[in-house]
Amino acid sequence: MTNIMPEGDAIRNAVKWISAACQEPSAPPIRELIQQAIMRFDLSPLESEFLTRFYQKSDEGSAHA
Repeated sequence: MTNIMPEGDAIRNAVKWISAACQEPSAPPIRELIQQAIMRFDLSPLESEFLTRFYQKSDEGSAHA
């Protein structure tokens, strides 16, 4: 079975960082957080695409999207 999540701590740390940032009352829009995480954790293009799609799917499933 193929693992669809890229390997490495950078992507995991980025997801954790975005999740924590989303809990803040003054959190910027999710797209801005994704861009900040890409730069902060020096994500590869593959990891960046995964992160964007991961949160895009999360956004589609939420009621407040």
